[in-house]
Amino acid sequence: MLGRPKPGDSEEDLLRYQDQFLASGGEPGVQVVRRPDKRRGEPGTRTPAGETEPGATRDIVSMDEFPEQPPPLTPAPPQKKSRFRSGRVRFEKDDPAERLDREDPHLTAVLSRIIEHDTSAVPVSFPAFTGAPFPKVFHRSEVKEQQASVPRRSIFAQNIAARTANAVSESSQNDAPAGITGQRLAPPLTEKMQASQTNSNPSFGAPLGGDAPRLVSGQGLGGPGGLTAARQIHLENEAWLRSMSKAEILQEQGRLLAQLDPRLVSFVKSKKSKDVSGPARSQEDGGTEGQIDTQTEPTLSDTEEGPIDMDSDTEGRDKESEPPLTVEDLPVKPQEGWVHMNQLEPEKLEWIKDLPKPRKRGTRQAMQARFDFSGSLIPPEADLPPHLGLHHHGEEPQLAGYSLQELFHLSRSQVTRQRSLALTTLARILHKARSGHFASLLRGSVLSTLLDAGLLFLLRFSLDDSVGGVMAAAVHALWALLVAPDDEECLDSTFSWLQGGTTFPLLPSEKPEEDEEEEEGVKEAAEKKEERRADHDVARTDLIKALLKMQVLARLRYILEVVRPGPRVVQDVLEVLTRIARHSSASASQVLDAPRLMQTILSEFLPCSWTPRPSAPPGGPLTLETAHGLPVAAAMKLVRVLACSGRHACARLLNSLGLRERLSRYLALEPQDLLLEPREAVRLSTETLRLWSIAAGYGQACDLYRELYPILVRALQCVPSLVTPPDPEEPLHTLSLHRAEALVSLLTNVTLTAGSREEMQREQTHNPERDTPPPPPVEWSHVTGLRPFLVGSLKSCVGGLSDPLLREGAQRLSAAILLYLGSFYTQLSAQSSFQPVHSLQEMESLSSEVLEPLLSHQAVHSMMSELRSCSALCNPNSCSPGPESIPSLPCLSCCGGKPALSLAGSQSPFPFLTGLCYLLHTMASTHRGLAGKFSPLLLSEAVIGYLRSCCEATPPLSLSCGWLLRHEYHLQYLLLKLAARLIPVHAAVSQHASLYHQVAMAMLPRLLPGSEHLAHDLLSTLTFNPDFIPEGRCGGPEAADLNQLLHLKESHSDPPPPASQPDPSPSSSLGALLREAYSHLPSLRSCYLTHLSQLEPLVLRSRESYLGCTPSVQSQLLPPLSSPALPSDWPFLPLVTLYERAGQAESRGCAVETLPPASVESAVRCLQWLLVLELWREGGGKAVSPAAKLCRLACLFLCGSDLFLEPPVQRYGWAVLRSLCSPPQLAALDLGFPGSPPPGLASFQDLYSALLAQFEAVSFGDPLFGCFLLIPLQRRFSAELRLAVFGEHVGLLRSLGVTLAQLPVPLQLFTSPPEDSLSLLQLYFRALVMGALRRAWCPVLYTVAISHLNTFLFSQEPAPQKVDTARRGLLRKTYFLTDEVLRTHLLLFKLPRVDSELGFEMYEQLPPIRDKRLSTVLGRDGGAV
Repeated sequence: MLGRPKPGDSEEDLLRYQDQFLASGGEPGVQVVRRPDKRRGEPGTRTPAGETEPGATRDIVSMDEFPEQPPPLTPAPPQKKSRFRSGRVRFEKDDPAERLDREDPHLTAVLSRIIEHDTSAVPVSFPAFTGAPFPKVFHRSEVKEQQASVPRRSIFAQNIAARTANAVSESSQNDAPAGITGQRLAPPLTEKMQASQTNSNPSFGAPLGGDAPRLVSGQGLGGPGGLTAARQIHLENEAWLRSMSKAEILQEQGRLLAQLDPRLVSFVKSKKSKDVSGPARSQEDGGTEGQIDTQTEPTLSDTEEGPIDMDSDTEGRDKESEPPLTVEDLPVKPQEGWVHMNQLEPEKLEWIKDLPKPRKRGTRQAMQARFDFSGSLIPPEADLPPHLGLHHHGEEPQLAGYSLQELFHLSRSQVTRQRSLALTTLARILHKARSGHFASLLRGSVLSTLLDAGLLFLLRFSLDDSVGGVMAAAVHALWALLVAPDDEECLDSTFSWLQGGTTFPLLPSEKPEEDEEEEEGVKEAAEKKEERRADHDVARTDLIKALLKMQVLARLRYILEVVRPGPRVVQDVLEVLTRIARHSSASASQVLDAPRLMQTILSEFLPCSWTPRPSAPPGGPLTLETAHGLPVAAAMKLVRVLACSGRHACARLLNSLGLRERLSRYLALEPQDLLLEPREAVRLSTETLRLWSIAAGYGQACDLYRELYPILVRALQCVPSLVTPPDPEEPLHTLSLHRAEALVSLLTNVTLTAGSREEMQREQTHNPERDTPPPPPVEWSHVTGLRPFLVGSLKSCVGGLSDPLLREGAQRLSAAILLYLGSFYTQLSAQSSFQPVHSLQEMESLSSEVLEPLLSHQAVHSMMSELRSCSALCNPNSCSPGPESIPSLPCLSCCGGKPALSLAGSQSPFPFLTGLCYLLHTMASTHRGLAGKFSPLLLSEAVIGYLRSCCEATPPLSLSCGWLLRHEYHLQYLLLKLAARLIPVHAAVSQHASLYHQVAMAMLPRLLPGSEHLAHDLLSTLTFNPDFIPEGRCGGPEAADLNQLLHLKESHSDPPPPASQPDPSPSSSLGALLREAYSHLPSLRSCYLTHLSQLEPLVLRSRESYLGCTPSVQSQLLPPLSSPALPSDWPFLPLVTLYERAGQAESRGCAVETLPPASVESAVRCLQWLLVLELWREGGGKAVSPAAKLCRLACLFLCGSDLFLEPPVQRYGWAVLRSLCSPPQLAALDLGFPGSPPPGLASFQDLYSALLAQFEAVSFGDPLFGCFLLIPLQRRFSAELRLAVFGEHVGLLRSLGVTLAQLPVPLQLFTSPPEDSLSLLQLYFRALVMGALRRAWCPVLYTVAISHLNTFLFSQEPAPQKVDTARRGLLRKTYFLTDEVLRTHLLLFKLPRVDSELGFEMYEQLPPIRDKRLSTVLGRDGGAV
């Protein structure tokens, strides 16, 4: 049996097996069958006639694997269309051959006479026979090194060029003898000749010498005599050119240029431009023998002048001038054993050379920013070593670093390490950008640029990566995008302040654009609209909402539960969830409702039992490899933020998710006994106390107070020991202070909850049917024992204020303790166990021992002096938005932390002074005899100066300022409330009553959402309090009368009363009006509180929070910061309300003719209060611009047909209108047309048109209404308003009978500068000529029209032809007027004058210059006539 090959057999064994098989004569296992070609026919068949000749054979290559016809392409490739084909005209009868001859631009069209080369005498040389079976293969070692001047070629190209040169040289030597021979007739070229030949003919088409052709070299000819033939043709061409004249050459050149393809012409020119410099360089380098004649005859390109691009030649010359690359230039030296490295190839080794050093660019143009792996910006001129890994094959490989575009590209790489590196670098760039590192270095916002490029979607995609490293990098980048650590630190530091636990939601300020499309007239629900919006549209307005829509919560839960990453990733995920929960109550609900998310966090990162896993030796710090199974402070903070979203969320966390047991577990032990890292243990204990404080703020989890009372008292006893100098070696001192503050805040909320127990019990007894929550389990007797401990701690803290080293800690602890004592005494008087005598004695003791020495303490005076410098209201730039703030991701702009001496800084005086004022106000309310002892605080020069500065400030409404201003308004409110207690009993404080009232008026429109109770309380107790308006009883009305009589405010005399009142009574004077308004202050208070009744739900919610009714508090999250708590124009609220009611009645088809008496009284009360504010509180109305005041006052004439005709409305309306027309108010009046309208209006033009229509309908020529219409007609305002009067409403001129004496505005504001609207001037002239405008009907506008027309008619200023023609025409028409009075007024007008009978002065006769002008116009026109 024959053997079969085995895997280990050699080639000899295989050959032996083959011989054995052939010798045995067996049949092969595979039979080769030749398949006939169907196109050739079967064997023996006859070939069809006409296809091939009989006996002819063809070589046909058949490929069975491919079909005979190519498959169709679906879709078909786009066909290339000529851009010139559509412009050509073709006729059907055109001969294609003639058209080809006519339009063919090929070279044969030029070389029409082609003579075939005679090769009959050319000897034929056969190749030499050798004994080798194959051609000889050349080796790299046989190839000579190319010279430096030779263009760069590969080794293969160099060998082929050398062989070609040898063959050409042999052929040229064999051209001389004739005959056929098989042997060589001449020896081969030497190496020197070969190098010379190679240098002189480096490429195809290069010249052979000085007289050689530049385009045709002869190398393409098949025979050996090609070079000789090419030279002979060149000589014939030169002889032909010499026989032609220059004109014939130019004519022939033009013909050739018209026939040849432009690309061919450019090719010829490029050949010449390259060849001109070649011989010169060769001659300089000495590369050729002999002199080269550089003078050439005129060629095709010589006679054509044109620009030459020298950039490529310069670059080539620079490259050729570079020295050749040697072994010493290489950063890696070749070794002897390296394969194929015995011969250097410079063009292939250039890429491993060192890059040139970057040079500083002398340009002001912006350059692309590049970053290193730490996220830092790399300067463009920085020369960094390559080993840092910052050089790459990008667009600018010589520059180190990565651009944002390159990082985006790298983040989608298939290499895991590259994706992780790109995301980590982006995270560091984001962190540095949000910290403000690039504010002065880069143009534009890095954060906005990244988000516009799709960073949010990139991070969301990267979160779904299956690689743990990429996933961790994506989480960190998402953390850097969303979380601002400095903002969180500032919020934590203000937690123990007054109302510090309540925060604004971090909602974007810009609302998404509403979809204006309506389907069948019915709008869909808001939820469906939100679901219909695309992710990128949502991301443009709200990043958090976009992330929630992209199911980021489910992915984060998967990372925590399944992937189980390291502690760093866990920390980032928890902080990202905290930022999402701060977005809004809806976002917090989504986090709470996410499947298994909170269960995973509570079970893994807030366990009730755990075992530490230290990786360091005993005694060293604990370094944890994983955070799973151990308590994490960030998880407790997340739970605390979720609890702030609402009382129901807090109850769910405590009862359903088991937070109650964890509170007991983490607070039962001291932080050092929790078997955690010391700092993490203190943070966990602090966050647990803060969570309990939030729960106690809802009246929940107070039963734990009784269980943990010994532990809380023991911790409270340790508070005085914290007032020690900070030890640099003890990093837990600051964290311990925060923990003590959280403990005192917890006790404050527990005390407030205990104080509300009896009130809730009484309410349940009186209203058993009402559904009210059960009373809290903690009673007032449970918290009374805390006061001695805290009073002792307060004394220790006050003693520490004298030491600068102890001041910061003592100041922070004192602020929290003062707030506790204030809350305690607030609830004390409402308890059934209240003992007045004993409690008042305790207050007196506390005042004499602590508070009075504290008010005279030097440290407290220092805090008062720092109020203005630390104020966010007086220094708005201190809380301005950061450079990387974007509307879709609002933040508090605390990048880099707040300075120590700022409102939120570590040495801020605001928390201490706020707590002190809170306690003083509470004690003064309970014990009225103590109020006078607290006057030094209000009489301090620093406090008074601070309050004056607050009145002049104009704070912006933004989230970065709002959260700070809210705490500053608390201090101002408490100062005002304390002043309200002291002004009636303390004469020195009452001297500043006007200042306090001005502060209250300035603060009312500034109060933010959530502070509605403060606004309501100020309106109820202080704003309309006669004690705060001393002008009413200290000569204010008399001063107003004197001011009116002596014209101290440069106003005109008062207008006479209407015709119906020929004898005005003394009550119509300004002083009498002010005296009457002052006497009706209680009525004014009730009027405004009635019109603010729509704010009652918000006021009740805010009151429950400020008064400590913890069982009724619904949420610790404030309303969104979209607008102030009160509108800035609240003094005009009664008028605006009446106007809105009238508009609603008219929309229902009910015309409002007469208003009820209550509405008239509301309008009168509103005008009285406006008069008081305008005359006695000029700074109180700064929040409303003069234009806005004028627009609101217009409601007086639009809300009814006869309201403005009521006598009290007339009296106060005239007074308010005069105050609005004072010189300062007129100078600041800006109606904003055309352009932005006044605040609260869509268009002032529409409002003014409505006033004109109302005046025509119901005014009866009322002068008050008329004066109001005349104010917007001043010359400096838009001409569109005057056009509306003289164009659309010209009929009202008959009843607009306001006299010049009644006009509250100077007449010069109407007549100066001259009118430049030609259409308006023509309307003036038309109204005068047609009799619509008469002096008896409308004296003010009659004077204005006469003044402007006279100035226009006799103006000598140059004007366009159209204006000049109209001027001449009007002057001629004026001269030929039949109305002599009007003609005289127009021609002889001199200047306006109020005290004149006509309202203006006139010339007795026409001045010479006017007479000359008139004669010129009439003479020219008359000659024409």
